[in-house]
Amino acid sequence: MVAAPAGSEPRLESPVVTVTVGVLALQGDVREHVHALESVGARAVPVRRQRELDAVDALVIPGGESTTIDKLLRAFELFEPVQQRLRSGLPAYGSCAGMILLADRVLGGIEGQQTLGGVDVTVRRNAFGRQVESFETDLDIAGVDGSVHGVFIRAPWVEEVGPGATVLARVESGPAAGRIVAVRQGPLLVTSFHPEVTGDTRVHQLFVEIVRESL
Repeated sequence: MVAAPAGSEPRLESPVVTVTVGVLALQGDVREHVHALESVGARAVPVRRQRELDAVDALVIPGGESTTIDKLLRAFELFEPVQQRLRSGLPAYGSCAGMILLADRVLGGIEGQQTLGGVDVTVRRNAFGRQVESFETDLDIAGVDGSVHGVFIRAPWVEEVGPGATVLARVESGPAAGRIVAVRQGPLLVTSFHPEVTGDTRVHQLFVEIVRESL
């Protein structure tokens, strides 16, 4: 062991805080999100019950069908507990359907559909088109070094952003150029695309950093 120079104080590295992130396991890309979170140093656990929700530091709401997830949240008696924790400052990340569920306002939703809310945006469901019109493109995301490959599958986009929210990314080319596809508001992060299916974990790393900041 090399001694520290005389008169100097030993440098102590701050320990990395391990956070526990729940993945709402009612529908969608649950395993893919769990794998991505674990790859960036988080402890990832599925959440289907309130006791599991109560034990996590943050929550991921995966892609899927937003109306189905809304119904399942109610069937599992999780809608109000999740909403209350969000209002109390729980960090959350929503991809695709998760973006819709975390938005304050939704266009193109079916009658009776509700959202958990929290992000001051208006999103449009299935804005990019049907399944056959799914596409991929590279994106520049604020807070992430280098471009990120975005996979859009029946994805929403953000039509309006309130003063409390910050735009992180827009589509840069093609017919949808300029459309907003990533937003952050405090400890809440939403994306139109599915980073969990690409093997690129930088969006999940950004979210875990947001969670650590909130602790």
